[in-house]
Amino acid sequence: MANRTNTVLITAVVAAALGIGIGATVGRGVVPSAQAVLNSNAQTNTAQNTAATSTTPSASASTASLPSSATASTGDATQPLRAEGTKLVSEANTISIIKQYEPGLVYITTESPANPDAFGQMGGGQSGVGSGFFVDDSGDILTNYHVVTEGGQVQGATIKVRVQNQKVPVEAEIIGLAPQYDLALIRPKNMPKALIKPIPLGDSSALEVGQKTVAMGAPFGFDFSVSEGIVSSVDRQIPIGFNSGGEGITQNAIQTDAAINPGNSGGPLLDSTGRVIGINTQIISPAGAQSGVGQSAGIGFAIPINTAKNLLERLKAAGGGLVLAPTIGVRPGLLAFQTTANGRVGIPVDLSAVPSQLRQQYNLPPSGFLIGEVSAGTPAAKAGLRGGQLRSVGGGQIAVGGDVIVSADGNPVGSIGDLQAAYIGKKVGDSVKLEVESGGKTRSVEVTLDQSSFTTLPPN
Repeated sequence: MANRTNTVLITAVVAAALGIGIGATVGRGVVPSAQAVLNSNAQTNTAQNTAATSTTPSASASTASLPSSATASTGDATQPLRAEGTKLVSEANTISIIKQYEPGLVYITTESPANPDAFGQMGGGQSGVGSGFFVDDSGDILTNYHVVTEGGQVQGATIKVRVQNQKVPVEAEIIGLAPQYDLALIRPKNMPKALIKPIPLGDSSALEVGQKTVAMGAPFGFDFSVSEGIVSSVDRQIPIGFNSGGEGITQNAIQTDAAINPGNSGGPLLDSTGRVIGINTQIISPAGAQSGVGQSAGIGFAIPINTAKNLLERLKAAGGGLVLAPTIGVRPGLLAFQTTANGRVGIPVDLSAVPSQLRQQYNLPPSGFLIGEVSAGTPAAKAGLRGGQLRSVGGGQIAVGGDVIVSADGNPVGSIGDLQAAYIGKKVGDSVKLEVESGGKTRSVEVTLDQSSFTTLPPN
C-alpha cells in the first residue's frame, strides 16, 4: 500500500480543482504542486537534557533527574552515568506525552474502486496511508484533505481508520472538507466509544521558536510512530491546500525539524504539555525531487491548530460538503484564454504580464489585481470597489476602468491568490485594508467580511 502525503517537490505543479481532481499522493505517480510534503528531520534538542522544568501531562515527567552518584567523576569509562531505569527530564516528558495521548492518534487508509481497462478487465484501485487524531468525544477525526481524497476524487473512495492496538479497521465517512486549507473532518461509523480518545487542542498563536515538538503519525506506513524536535519558525509563509486552479494559497505555517515523512500527513504536532499545536501537512524534500518519493530533510510544516479550530464548527455542519475560504466578491478583470479539454477557458493574469505599452494605454499600474466584476451585496460592493468594462485584447480580455488592488494589509497583491492570502484566516467581522489604484489615483479601502463571505458547497 503506498504511503500518502502531500509531497512538495520543489518544482512540482499541483493539478487540482475544488471537488474535481487533485493529485496528492506519494508512490502513486501523482505529485502535488508547489508545496512540500509535511515531514521533517527529528532532531532531539540536547539542551533539553539539562533539567529545565517543563510542564508535562503527568507529574512524573518533571521529577526525573540525574542521581547524585552520576555527577561524580569516577574515572571509569565503564560505569553508567546514572542508575538503571532513571530518565532525563526531556525523556520522561516525551514518554509521558506518548503514553497519555498516542491513543488519540488515528491510522487512516484509503482505497479507490478498481476501474475496468480497455479490455474490460478490472484493474487495482489506488490506495494511500495517512494519519489523523480525535478532536472530540463524538469521534470526529481531523486530518489533511489530501489524505482522504484519491487524486481529489471523493466519491467512491473507501476510508478506513483504526487506533492503537485495534486489529480490525472500521469504515469512516466524510463530515466536511476544506481543500483550500488542506483540512478534512471524518468520523468512524462503528468505533467503540472506549477507543475514542480526543487529544486536547492548544493555542498556536502562543508558540515560540525553540519550543519542543512531538510529531505522531505513520511515516512510510509504519503506524503509530513518534519523532521529536523543536519549533523552527512560527511565521513561515507557504502555499497550503488546493485552490480552484490547483495551486495552494499562501498561508502561515509552523516549521519544525521533527522527523516527518510520507504517511505523517494529517497527524498531530504536539507541544511539551501534550496539546496539539499543528497538523502535519508538508515537507521540503530535495531528495524527493529526484526520486519522486518525499523524505525528511529536517524542514517540515504544520498547519497551525488555530486555523483548524476556526474551521471546526463549519466542518461539522458541512454535511460532507466543501467548506470554502472567505471571499469579498470580486472577479478578475485580466484573462488570457487557453484551449483545454473542457474548451476555451480564461486564466487570470497578473498586470505585470501585460506589455508596458498596453498598461500605459489603459492607465494601469505595473502590477496588481485588476477587478473585472464586483458582485452586488458583497463586502467588496459595500466598500465601494468597482469593476470595469471587459474588452477583447489579443488572446484575452481586459477590464477597462476597473479598480486595481495593489496591496492588502500592507502586502503586495499581484494575483487572486495574493488577495485570498490576506483574508483566508479571517472570520466574520474581520476586515482587510486594501490599497486601490484607479485612473492614476490611489485610495485606501477597508473591506469587512460578513456572513456572505463564507460559503459551504454540498457534496457532489
